[in-house]
Amino acid sequence: MSRNRYYAGPVTDHFNGSRFFNPGQASTDRSLRDIWRWRRSSQPAQWPTSVATQPVMPEKNVAGLSITMVGHATVLIQLAGVNILTDPVWSERASPVAWAGPKRVTAPGVAFENLPPIDVVLISHNHYDHLDQATLQRLHAIHDPLMIVPLGNDRIIRRFLPDARIMAGDWHDQIALNATFNVTLTPAYHWSARGVFDRRMALWSGFWLDTPEHKLWFAGDTAYGDGAIFHNLHARYGAPDVALIPIGAYEPRWFMSGQHVNPHEAVRIYKDIHATQALGIHWGTFQLTDEAIQAPKDALVAALMAEKCGLDQFRAAEPGGVYPFA
Repeated sequence: MSRNRYYAGPVTDHFNGSRFFNPGQASTDRSLRDIWRWRRSSQPAQWPTSVATQPVMPEKNVAGLSITMVGHATVLIQLAGVNILTDPVWSERASPVAWAGPKRVTAPGVAFENLPPIDVVLISHNHYDHLDQATLQRLHAIHDPLMIVPLGNDRIIRRFLPDARIMAGDWHDQIALNATFNVTLTPAYHWSARGVFDRRMALWSGFWLDTPEHKLWFAGDTAYGDGAIFHNLHARYGAPDVALIPIGAYEPRWFMSGQHVNPHEAVRIYKDIHATQALGIHWGTFQLTDEAIQAPKDALVAALMAEKCGLDQFRAAEPGGVYPFA
């Protein structure tokens, strides 16, 4: 019998009947000894205590495609008349408690009260910097969005929002928002946990958004590994017009390489999936790892130059930045 507190289902190539895993990739698990080694040897860069932004007020509705960066992995996607938020976090800490844990350094690029009507929320996995209870409660109370999540995350959310509209899916499951707009959950190389004893009991994913005019891919949190995930995504779904790819929270590499890509690996993903354009996310808001606050942005420029990619093709998204795409 499965001891999984979030999900029960058949064995698959990435679920062993009890816990999810990354097929063909090295384990993401880290021991208490590993964590202690990191904390003891860590020399984290000094971040500012706060960074001001120029918040924007998004349009209520966009017929084409416009992306507004809120901060970290929270992005407002306005596509074909549908307003979508990814991994929404407006809280001051990415933590299960309000008095400890990573503190927000950079203010949100959109004030919560200035959000347009939110139709859909995409949640990539259950880490606290991606699945934030307080923010989801606020969104549910005001907007009542459809929440699309990987397997097991629906059980987590229903503990504090029992009447929320939630659809949970496995990798490659497709959900139709309307007759011409589909959302597909895509594989990622990552892990999950809300506490000490629930590691990998809920699935993690990215999301592929498909309309007749645009294809957009939100990668979620991911490591690079052997790159097979990204080559396979391109073979299966084609090339996205826009990719939202994480570029931050990557040092030290001995600890983080199986969890988060660095900017050089992010550029490899961009090339592997043949995206027309990309935006770098998951940086500069919460100090989760050792690199400096601007290091991901600077390293992204260096990686693009090394790969002879145009600097305007893959930009680090800034909170409050609005990025329209033709």
